[in-house]
Amino acid sequence: MTVPLAAIESGAGPPLAILHGLFGSGRNWASIAQRLAEHHLLIAIDLRNHGASPWAETMDYREMADDVRSALRGHGHDRFSLLGHSMGGKVAMVAALEDGAAVERLIVVDIAPVAYAARHLGYAQAMRELDLAAIKRRSDADAALAPAIPDAAERAFLLQNLVLEDGRARWRLNLDAIEREMPRLVDFPAMPSGRVYQGPALFIAGSLSDYLRPEYEPTIRGLFPNAEIANIDNAGHWVHAEQPTAFLAVVEGFLNR
Repeated sequence: MTVPLAAIESGAGPPLAILHGLFGSGRNWASIAQRLAEHHLLIAIDLRNHGASPWAETMDYREMADDVRSALRGHGHDRFSLLGHSMGGKVAMVAALEDGAAVERLIVVDIAPVAYAARHLGYAQAMRELDLAAIKRRSDADAALAPAIPDAAERAFLLQNLVLEDGRARWRLNLDAIEREMPRLVDFPAMPSGRVYQGPALFIAGSLSDYLRPEYEPTIRGLFPNAEIANIDNAGHWVHAEQPTAFLAVVEGFLNR
């Protein structure tokens, strides 16, 4: 069953949906969305178990792609472009492969249609095990997570999901489902033989990231024969946040052709 996703629209023009990565939300893309909304109807979506969207027990990529298509059609968009980062990139790829006629253009940020190691499973576990009753300030949670997640920038990103209301803390994320479904999230679903997306596709890699490796290119081109691959210098996995100007230049150049 599809989940009715939360989404925020801005701008005007051809519809373009942004799909965030694991532990993210549409609001993480606010500055990028503002720029892209100058020439597009921008739809920033919260995927299931994230942000303001409802929770569900499962996180299969086909289910999540159905969620996105249903949400966009509910907003009156039968044809649209998709921009997805990491987990959201996999959702976007599956949506394009399963309903290519609906996807005008596809942009995939720092992810490939392959299986990865569950490198962020520890994040979900550490967040789930946090004693929320003891958290009165965001700094309390930051200190408690530091032993398991030593990188301050990564903790700051994750803590955007912490809600403090009336002296109580809660997560916007369905951490139980994310931890349980991690084997699916790091994988990529098998496609029927001969299934391809023939539309324009752009894959963007961060030069400092190891998510979009050169050896994945044959797999990418096997499913997306018209794919272009662009590298952004001095950027890691969060390409759009680390090099926004270069990122926007590549994305806008692709969308405006």
